[in-house]
Amino acid sequence: MEEVIVTQSKSSIGSNPAHRKTLIALGLKKKGAKRKHKVTPQLQGMIRSVNHLVTVEKVS
Repeated sequence: MEEVIVTQSKSSIGSNPAHRKTLIALGLKKKGAKRKHKVTPQLQGMIRSVNHLVTVEKVS
């Protein structure tokens, strides 16, 4: 299964409360935090909702 590294690139201060909860569900609490995840449809939806706050890299 494919894996990605999700990095929080912007702070969640001032953002929508639902977006903050999504970041916490992804395991990201601070700017610069990184987390490795397996790609699932649920993960893709979460990343799509907070794509302005995170960057995504594929793991080879």
